[in-house]
Amino acid sequence: MAEPVNLNRFRKEKARAARKARADENAVKHGRSKAQKAMERAEKTRMQRQLDGHRKDPDTV
Repeated sequence: MAEPVNLNRFRKEKARAARKARADENAVKHGRSKAQKAMERAEKTRMQRQLDGHRKDPDTV
């Protein structure tokens, strides 16, 4: 005879696995690599320095 199965536990485990799969899929689709983040940060810094260099009064921030 087979062991009894707790249907609530089975249902919750199935839902948990589905959420994890969806989260992993979204991380791949929307995530950025460490190199991409560093490149964007460097670009933002460069643009800020360029903007500051074009100010008429360098003491004004």
